[in-house]
This record gives sequence, structure tokens and C-alpha cells, in this order.
Amino acid sequence: MSLDHALDAAGSKPAGKRPYFLQSPETERVLAITMAVVQELAVTRQRLDTLERLLQARGLLADGQIDAFAPDAQAAAERALWSQAYIARVLRIVQQENEAAAAGDEPASEDVAAEVARVR
Repeated sequence: MSLDHALDAAGSKPAGKRPYFLQSPETERVLAITMAVVQELAVTRQRLDTLERLLQARGLLADGQIDAFAPDAQAAAERALWSQAYIARVLRIVQQENEAAAAGDEPASEDVAAEVARVR
């Protein structure tokens, strides 16, 4: 996976303007970023816990080995690429809003629903 591919994948979004449910778009943006980080951390913690338990149960990992690990150049490069994609996912809402502002105004899904209800 290249950095460009990772950034493109992180920025994908559904059609239409993003609906907002809180008092301000800024509050909604901070909540979306926070929830993206929370989701990523929860998945990572679960996978790490699983891995450590499996390795310790098989006698392949001793206490302290993970803390003492130093990645080689290849692993460090892969980690750096992953970090860039991760940051892009966390800040996806900011990227999408910038793209929407650059592309012009799109109708919000709630505006389309209101228009359909009015026409009926």
C-alpha cells in the first residue's frame, strides 16, 4: 500500500453533504475525531491483548520483551506508513470538509429528505 492509496482510502465518504447533529459543526468535528481515535485504540488494544496472551500461553514471549523491542529499518518504514494512514483516518472529517468546500455546496441528506417530503 502506498501513502497516496492510504490517504485516498481514508478520505472516502458517502454522497451528499455531511449531516450535523450537535450544536455546532466544530463540536461535531471534534467528536468525530475523538470517536475515530477511540475506535482505533479499542481495536488495537483487543488485538494486542490477544497476541500477547497467545504468545505467552505457548511460551514464546516473556514479560518485558515487547517493551524492549527495537524495530529494524523495514519495520520502522512500515510503521511510519501506517501512522500516516492512521492520522488521515482520524482527521478524515477535516479532509472531507475541505474537499466539499473546494467542490462547491452539496445538498445535505436532511435537506433532500425535506424536499422529497414537501413535493409528495
